[in-house]
Amino acid sequence: MTQDYTVDSVDKAFDLLMAVARKPNAGVTELALKVGLTKSRAYRLLHTMEQRRIVKRTGESAYGLGHAMLILGITASSQTDMIRLATPILEELCQRVNETVQLRTIDGTEALCVAKAEPSRDLRVHANVGRRRPLYAGSPKCLLAFQSQKFIDQCVPDNPTPLTSSTPNSREAILEELKKIRRQGYCVSRGEVSDHQVSCAAPVFVIDNSVVASVHVVAPAFRIRDSELEHIIRLATSSAERLSRALGWSETG
Repeated sequence: MTQDYTVDSVDKAFDLLMAVARKPNAGVTELALKVGLTKSRAYRLLHTMEQRRIVKRTGESAYGLGHAMLILGITASSQTDMIRLATPILEELCQRVNETVQLRTIDGTEALCVAKAEPSRDLRVHANVGRRRPLYAGSPKCLLAFQSQKFIDQCVPDNPTPLTSSTPNSREAILEELKKIRRQGYCVSRGEVSDHQVSCAAPVFVIDNSVVASVHVVAPAFRIRDSELEHIIRLATSSAERLSRALGWSETG
C-alpha cells in the first residue's frame, strides 16, 4: 500500500492559492467555499501566505497574487514569458547603445534585476541578476511612478536614506520626480545610486495598463553627453514599448 505523505495544511494552502489565481479579488468567504474550508481556516492560511508575499490584499477582505509569485516564476527553469520575450529585445538594445541593459521588476518594496545584457567593451557597468535597489532612488523610480498611490506611500520614506549626494533627500522631492516620470514616460538618473553612472529607464506595460517591469540602460557618466542620452532615451522607450506589445499591451487598450 502506498503511504500518503500529503500535508493537509499545505495541500489546502495550494488549493487556496490556485483559487486566488483563477479569480483575483475574490473575498475570503468565496475562496473558503471554493476549496471546502471554514472561513476562519481560510483566513489563517491566506494571512500566512500574505506574510510571505505569496498573496496580497486587494481590498478589505479580498486577495490577489503577491509579488513573491513573480519571483517564483522567474526562477523556474524556463523563466517567465516576460523574460523569454525580453531577452532578444534587451540584447538588441545593448548592441545599439553599446551599454549595459537590465530588466527590473518590483519585489516587495525594492526593484529586482531579473535579466541583463552587457556589451563586450572593457569599461562598462556590470549588472547582476538578483541585485536589488530601493524604488525611491535612481532609475528604479520608473517602476514606482506607475504604481498605486498607496504603494508609493509605502515605498517612499519620510526621510530617505541618501545613497549618494545626488539622491533625492526628501519625500516631497521624490513625489515630484514621480509625477515628472509619469508625465514624460521615462526616468533619467544622474548619479543617484552611484556617483559615476547615468541611467535611464522606460516602463513595460501589460494588457491592463499596469506596469510590471522597466527597461534600464546604465553607463559611465563620463561617456554620456546630452546627445547620447537623448539617443539612449529614444531607444530604451522604444524597446520597452516593443516588450509591452509582446506582453499584450495596446496603446488604445
